[in-house]
Amino acid sequence: MAKRVVIALGGNAILRPNQEALYENQLENVKTSAELIAEIDKLDYEIVLTHGNGPQVGNILRQNEEAKDVVPPFPLDVCTAESQGFIGYMMEQSLKNVWIQKGLTSNIVNLLTQTEVSPDDEAFQNPNKPIGVFYSVEEAEKMKNEKGWTMMEDAGRGYRRVVPSPQPLKVHGVESILALLKQNTVVIAAGGGGIPVVLGEDNQLRGIEAVIDKDRTGKKLAEQVDADVFMMLTDVPNVYINYGKSNQERLDEITLEEAQKHLADGQFAAGSMGPKMEAAIDFAKKGKTSIICSLEQAADAVKGNAGTRIVGIS
Repeated sequence: MAKRVVIALGGNAILRPNQEALYENQLENVKTSAELIAEIDKLDYEIVLTHGNGPQVGNILRQNEEAKDVVPPFPLDVCTAESQGFIGYMMEQSLKNVWIQKGLTSNIVNLLTQTEVSPDDEAFQNPNKPIGVFYSVEEAEKMKNEKGWTMMEDAGRGYRRVVPSPQPLKVHGVESILALLKQNTVVIAAGGGGIPVVLGEDNQLRGIEAVIDKDRTGKKLAEQVDADVFMMLTDVPNVYINYGKSNQERLDEITLEEAQKHLADGQFAAGSMGPKMEAAIDFAKKGKTSIICSLEQAADAVKGNAGTRIVGIS
C-alpha cells in the first residue's frame, strides 16, 4: 500500500517575503510549489495538502476596513473561508496542470474545511494572534471602543487587532478525505488552519472569530487521516539549535527524546519554529515520522536525504 503524507505548506509557497500581494505573483509561486509537490506524488505517496493564509486573510480584512462604508464587512471566519477558496483554487488548478504535463494520474480536489475548537479554550480569554493592518494608537483606541476589538502593539510597527488562536479539536470532513484518497486523489484541505467553528449545546456548528495555527491543524489532520508522515514546509532547510550563535547546529534525524529535550531547553522561538516543533513532536509520539524542511527539498526529505526528521518509536 502507498504511504500517506500530510504536507503543510508555509506562507512562502504562496507569497514570498517583501513580494507584492498581486494575484499573479501568488499564482506563480503556487505553480512552482506544484512542480515540487509532483516529485512526492511520483514516490507513490497518498497526499493531503494544507496551507497557510496569513497574508491573504490579512488583505481580505484590510479590504473589509477600506470598503466598510460601501460594503458591509464580513466576520473573520467568513474571511478565512474566502482565503481558503481562492488559495485552494490556485493550488488545484496549478496541480492539475502540472499533473497533465507530467503524465501523473491522480485527481486533484480542494475542500472548504471547518475546524472545530472548544468555546471554553483559554485562548478566548487571552487573544494574542495579530491579524490585519496596522493602526496608530488613536485609531487602535477607536477600534477598541467602536468594535470591541483587542488591540496590541506589534514589534514597534503600530497597533494591530489580536484574536484568539485556540487548539484544533477536530477537522470536519475527514471521512470524505479518506474516501477521496482511496480513489487516487490528492486532497487540499483545512487551509489557514481551517474555518474556525464551535459546536453549540444545540448540537449545531457556528463560526467564531479566531485564527487556528495551520501547523497544529495540520498535525490534527495527519492524525485523523492516519498519515505515516507529517511534513511542514518552511523557508529554511532544517531546524537548528543555538540558532544564530557561533555554536549553531543543524538537526538532521533526531529521536523523539532529543526533540523533546531541545524544546524544553527553549531552543525554538514561540513565534516561529516553536509551534512547528510542538506539532512535530506530538505527531511523532504516535510512532510516526515528522519532517520540517524547505519546499525545495521536500521530495529529498521524504526519501530521508534532507530536512529535519523526528522519528517516533512505534
